Amino acid sequence: MPSAADYAPEITFSEIRPLDVIQVDVFGIPELSGEVQVSANGSVDFPLIGSIEAQGRTIEEFSLLMENSLRSTYVREPDVTSRITERNEQFFTVGGEVARPGRFPISGPISLMQAVAMGGGFDEYATRNEVLVFRTVGEDRYIGVYNLEGIQRGNYADPAIYPDDIVMVGDSPGARRLQNILAITTALTSPLILLERVLR
Repeated sequence: MPSAADYAPEITFSEIRPLDVIQVDVFGIPELSGEVQVSANGSVDFPLIGSIEAQGRTIEEFSLLMENSLRSTYVREPDVTSRITERNEQFFTVGGEVARPGRFPISGPISLMQAVAMGGGFDEYATRNEVLVFRTVGEDRYIGVYNLEGIQRGNYADPAIYPDDIVMVGDSPGARRLQNILAITTALTSPLILLERVLR
């Protein structure tokens, strides 16, 4: 049976992203050292080298690529160190029956339970057994349905949330209807028998 990991985007939070700013230092050659910004398409333009692909590489892989590219020019035995000085923020979204729906920055791995907590937790009409995660991987869109009560009981693992995921907490129609009925009964003097089953 497929798990959430089977539909996870190929991303790690140490990879270079579009619009990141990188400080590149070429040992002994200050004119080749300085900050560069990754373009929207994931490439970097660098003197002597031209355009090289940075997106999806770790900073160590990027430095090694720079060394190999410079070695093919007149630079002999280049020694390159790099570091990300400014991150392009990524976000995920929490909506539905939570206290504070909205977009939240994501700079490292978080779980579904943590994502819901960042949205302020469940509101009074939330159903914990119907939490949806919408995810786009390439050109494919996936929807996962999770029971957070089952996760809390340890029945299965708390899935990871990735940049651009949308978490939607479902509404419990039974709880909402019951709340409406109870509001109406405050104006009644005779007892009312409720033939309503609250969905759990």
